[in-house]
Amino acid sequence: MNIDDYQEVARSTAIYPNEDITGIIYTALGLTGEAGEVAEKIKKHLRDGGDLPYDAIAKELGDVLWYVANLAHEIGFSLSEIAQMNLDKLLSRKERGVIGGSGDNR
Repeated sequence: MNIDDYQEVARSTAIYPNEDITGIIYTALGLTGEAGEVAEKIKKHLRDGGDLPYDAIAKELGDVLWYVANLAHEIGFSLSEIAQMNLDKLLSRKERGVIGGSGDNR
């Protein structure tokens, strides 16, 4: 599946619960919640042991992707644009020898 096609279909399922909450706020909060659920699955594995629940993690990652797709739409970008911007940034850092470290503007 093309990532922009996914974004278009995901957008068709976006129903925000309250007109007073903008799409940017709703999707940003949803994204953090779903990312937390991914982390929670891994944390419980560390605590309880056993096999990592790959299927459950994958389902949560799908929810993360939905929120990323809709937040990108809310700020006026396609997922392919976001992906390209990220690769450009990372490749520039790699070429300049600053892929490690911290800070947005390295």
